[in-house]
Amino acid sequence: MPREAGILPGTLGLLILRVLQQGPLHGYAIAQRIHVLSCDELAIEEGSLYPALQRLLLKGWVKADWTISDTNRKVREYRLTPSGRKELESGCAEYRRLTRAIGDVLEGI
Repeated sequence: MPREAGILPGTLGLLILRVLQQGPLHGYAIAQRIHVLSCDELAIEEGSLYPALQRLLLKGWVKADWTISDTNRKVREYRLTPSGRKELESGCAEYRRLTRAIGDVLEGI
């Protein structure tokens, strides 16, 4: 069953940046891409997605422009900025470091 509650604080922003690394997407497409890439484990709700996107916009890690979707609807398309790319790189390194440390503790090393 897809879930969002298991996402650690700060991880949603990192997931969004990672998905946008492949190219610009609108909000719904971002949520869908995360869902697919997580093998249907993560379902990002609008109530979490759009505030996270707003935080990323305010930090300058993404920018947004209005465009027309494939279904002929006006949507806001988000894209990664150069500072967003740097944040993604450092965020991924920090995430890997933390998960390795947690794994060490759980494995009893």
